[in-house]
Amino acid sequence: MPTPAPHRPAAFRKPRLLIVGCGDIGERVLRQLGGRYRVFALTSQPARRSTLRSLGATPLLGDLDVPATLGRLAALAPRVLHLAPPPGKGREDPRTAGLLHALARGGVVERIVYGSTSGVYGDAQGARIDETRATAPATDRARRRVHAEQQLRWYGRAFAATVTLLRIPGIYAADRPGGAPRERVARGTPLLRGEDDVYTNHIHADDLARTCIAALHRGRAQRVVHVSDDTELMMGDYFDLVADFAGLPRAVRLPACEMREQSTPMGWSFMSESRRLDNRRLKCELRVVLRYPTVREGLAGA
Repeated sequence: MPTPAPHRPAAFRKPRLLIVGCGDIGERVLRQLGGRYRVFALTSQPARRSTLRSLGATPLLGDLDVPATLGRLAALAPRVLHLAPPPGKGREDPRTAGLLHALARGGVVERIVYGSTSGVYGDAQGARIDETRATAPATDRARRRVHAEQQLRWYGRAFAATVTLLRIPGIYAADRPGGAPRERVARGTPLLRGEDDVYTNHIHADDLARTCIAALHRGRAQRVVHVSDDTELMMGDYFDLVADFAGLPRAVRLPACEMREQSTPMGWSFMSESRRLDNRRLKCELRVVLRYPTVREGLAGA
């Protein structure tokens, strides 16, 4: 008579997922998963462990800046959601390099979804662009993201893993820590005058989290997807809309030469690049139905 297979608790029969960089978007992903995965969340902050546990994840202490702490990631989960940003300086992303080195030792990763940025395109002078456009990063911040994407593409080819790159524009949500557009308006930060203004792209944080989950299931191999809503607004018009919804005064408009003098290098990079992202792959390939198809719905919901 055959020996019965040992009973395994239901939690151990769930598919396993590793989230790297479990900040605001990672937490939203955890809430939306609703326990469908057995999730491991990498954190470098011991104080974050209780929060991650409360959201249903098993916290793992490790620091992407200290590769020796990443040994536990090998052979941990076949799916990885990589949302950790590169370091704040340099032109390369050693964090992604260290992560991939750790994952390669296990050899079990089948799928990686990476949260990149639409800043890798540089300035498109207002053109509508799709994912076939070549990258042209104009800042070190964007160059670090291009370097991360290149490493991930290499990993996918070398280890036969499905790698999906999500190029993400401006993320907004009323409850996003330190990132609510209302806060910028409340500070009275000036904006570019109409003739100097640029097109800007947006995605609500909850729709971004839903897209991450969709990509974990339906993302195509070595594929780039724009995670952008249907909004087509100049940056100044967007923040005017924020001000109107919040009942705040609209910001002062200044010419580009004055705005550049008053802005940080990072702030100016956002205001000097103009592009409109095509989002057909988001809808047709990942089959994401946006809860907030434009910022009007997102701001009204707030």
